[in-house]
Amino acid sequence: MTDRKFNWGIIGPGRIAHQFADGLKVIDEAALYAVASSRIEKANAFAAQHGGEKTYDSYEALVNDPQVDAIYIATPHRFHLDRALLCLKAGKPVLCEKPLTVNAAETRQLIDAARANNVFLMEALWTRHLPIYQQIRDWLDAKSIGDLRLLVSNFGWNVPKTGDDRWYSPELAGGTLLDMGVYPIAVSQWVMGQNPRAFSVQSVVSETDVDELTAGLLKYDNGVISQFHSSFVHDGVNDFYIYGSIGHIRIHAAYWAATQATLSANGQTTTVSRPFRGGGFEYQTEEAIRCIRAGLLESPVMSHADTLANMELMDQMRAQIGVKYPFEK
Repeated sequence: MTDRKFNWGIIGPGRIAHQFADGLKVIDEAALYAVASSRIEKANAFAAQHGGEKTYDSYEALVNDPQVDAIYIATPHRFHLDRALLCLKAGKPVLCEKPLTVNAAETRQLIDAARANNVFLMEALWTRHLPIYQQIRDWLDAKSIGDLRLLVSNFGWNVPKTGDDRWYSPELAGGTLLDMGVYPIAVSQWVMGQNPRAFSVQSVVSETDVDELTAGLLKYDNGVISQFHSSFVHDGVNDFYIYGSIGHIRIHAAYWAATQATLSANGQTTTVSRPFRGGGFEYQTEEAIRCIRAGLLESPVMSHADTLANMELMDQMRAQIGVKYPFEK
């Protein structure tokens, strides 16, 4: 085992990449090594802020750097397919922001490329890796709330219609479902340990033809229903409730970034806190490093099958609400 740190490269030093870089700072075995951006001044500023050694003005240069052990992709999801394919074909392991791609066909392309090139690929859906979720899993496994009955969640905030951001842009695959809805869908899948057998969804579609408010119901084989909302048009409470036959679990707001959960059952209430060591992204990064060093092509925590199932479901939901992006054939 070499003493050299595990070197990460970043493609797309935007808003979300700062949280990834903050997480790297609390992982002793890892380091930010290189940053690539189409605007070299942006890469330089990011590297100076977070301690990166190298900067590139092309993604190809970053991918071809032999000192880069893995690449985190933080560009808007409209561009994930091309960026990830570039990395995978070069044999570089990939941790790619959620959603992994815009649709299931693109997701299949990436999974096929990862397998063909024998290289690791994981969707960076950080929620599943957070410490509080292990406590929640322990409660669920112990049947602390009895048999599962209902899941209820909300993810909403008022998003300004500025016209210069990706939220409302159909060309950038905007809308609440891919940006926010992926969380309640993925957490529901994690809680249930299965994919829903049926769904229904209603949306309010904006004048730019993306969904700005979506309400969905997921039904599972054992009769459990998951009800969720994602919204650009109101500020939500943004917690996640898991109801059982003898109690409930509340994952506190913001549940996708939670550090607290409360168990209420048998007349007793217990709240548990699991603070982050850093910005919260460190846990998914550590899982990626573990898998890559073990020679795995995917993580059992966020598997290729889970990512693909979520994308297939969101494809079906978009078909039901009539949202199709201009670049989709």
